[in-house]
Amino acid sequence: MVTMTRGQWAEAGSSLEFKTGNWRSTQRPVHVHSKAPCHATCPAGEDQQAWFALLQEHRVEDAWKSLVRANPLPGVTGRVCPHPCETACNRTGVDGALAIHNVERWLGDEAVRLGWDYPVEAPSKDAPTVAIVGAGPAGISAAYHCVRLGLKAEIFEALPEAGGLLRSAIPPTRLPRNALDAELNRVLDLPGITLNLRQRLGRDVTVDGLRAKYAAVLLSPGCEMPKPWSVKGAVPADLHEGLQLLRDFMDHGALPEAAKGDVIVHGGGNTAMDICRIMKRAGAKSVTLITASGLPGPDTAPDDLINVVPRELEEAQEEGIEIIDHATVSRLIMKGSRVTGVEIISLKKEPGKDGRKRRVEFEGTERVVSVDMVVPCVGEQVAPEGYEGLLNGAYFWPDNPWGRIADRVFALGDARGSRGTVAAAIGDGRLAAEAVAAELRGDDDPAADDRPTMELGGLNTAYYPGSARARVAKLAVSERTFEAEIEGPISRAEALAEAQRCLSCGNCLACDNCWTMCPDNAVIKTVEMATDGSHYVFDYEYCKGCGLCTHECPTGYIQSVPETA
Repeated sequence: MVTMTRGQWAEAGSSLEFKTGNWRSTQRPVHVHSKAPCHATCPAGEDQQAWFALLQEHRVEDAWKSLVRANPLPGVTGRVCPHPCETACNRTGVDGALAIHNVERWLGDEAVRLGWDYPVEAPSKDAPTVAIVGAGPAGISAAYHCVRLGLKAEIFEALPEAGGLLRSAIPPTRLPRNALDAELNRVLDLPGITLNLRQRLGRDVTVDGLRAKYAAVLLSPGCEMPKPWSVKGAVPADLHEGLQLLRDFMDHGALPEAAKGDVIVHGGGNTAMDICRIMKRAGAKSVTLITASGLPGPDTAPDDLINVVPRELEEAQEEGIEIIDHATVSRLIMKGSRVTGVEIISLKKEPGKDGRKRRVEFEGTERVVSVDMVVPCVGEQVAPEGYEGLLNGAYFWPDNPWGRIADRVFALGDARGSRGTVAAAIGDGRLAAEAVAAELRGDDDPAADDRPTMELGGLNTAYYPGSARARVAKLAVSERTFEAEIEGPISRAEALAEAQRCLSCGNCLACDNCWTMCPDNAVIKTVEMATDGSHYVFDYEYCKGCGLCTHECPTGYIQSVPETA
């Protein structure tokens, strides 16, 4: 028994007998590894916080390996992704989002330059083989993740080259072909992946034939056919749909004669933006984008924002593209079968009988403009050849977490009604491969990551000094051609500096705040990593639940929970 005096004097070490944890009655601290917002919003499933943490330790190759556990094409997505991770980044509430896509691109390019090996092993000789239709981003990702999970993958591609829309519909100004080929070929060269070119579904192979021969079938055909477009039944005789026009230009470098005049592009995605910029660069007198969505601004809701890469929107405006938002083409003015003008009308959102808001035309806002050409970019659909009995008259297959449409048959990317981005297609490939691997093992579908997301309010931002986002050089408007990449690379020093800006949302960054500030020495620092991934454990015999560690944790990794929890 230790006798304590009013002055709290005691023999050395005897304070350990005074278990202040007995005072605790309402709350106690726990470690909660939450998802960072960048990870929660990434369509590819990347854990940006995890690979930024490795970059903070200058473990560059390990950071790349962490990244490619989800996304095997970071050099591609770092160039073309609209990076919703940056929009969600908590650092926007401090001094600006991390330049995630720039660092991602740099890591991908470094891996190519230095020849880093993907963190996968060759499948065993008797491993099941999965058939994959389509060598676009979803199909390539699926093949990679099949190998990562110990399966073989055999790809059937209708075209003479792999890449899908990465090659046929994204201009070199956004995705240089040498960068695409270098990363794509590294994935296709992995042991366990076989690529068969000029193999079209419905002509050379069938779904039933593939199901009979392979362990599973993943369908990633992309969307090759434009959705029907007309304005109240009127269609110009010389109609050129956006994606096909873009493909023709990429293949042959030519545009219709009418493209030299006044051009209206009707749509609101990256294809529409690419068409606008190509036509302007090719010498169109004027190019105007008509979109039902809104432009970035304080009054634009996130679900109403135009679906294009933010920097592409900025560059298009620099290049003189006019954008009319919250509007649509309400009438075509024709001379014979040739369009000579359009009537544009504004749109507004109003709630319907079911309470959902829908865009409706705002009468009285009509205006007429003269045009020489109208290019619709209103979406594409899967070509039905080879998919009889699967499409069921719909543009896309039903959307579900894994893309499963039948026993051992899965749909990926645009074909499953995905969100129309390269990153989403890559994420689809990973999810389908994981579901296939589980199905072949006889397991249930993999569990979803249901961890909470750490928002800005859960951080203590007082501990983060201000630091400006890295600025990346761009070609001047006068120097932009059809081939030169517009946005430049980030340097190693800039990438490592950008990593230091990461707030490590929801994860321990080993700052020692809890260890040094606990008034009861109830936080123990461990030499080896604890089971929760940190180097700290709570000694509840001495923790009196004061909440100081929770308040002073910069990242929200420490949270106070009711004592009964």
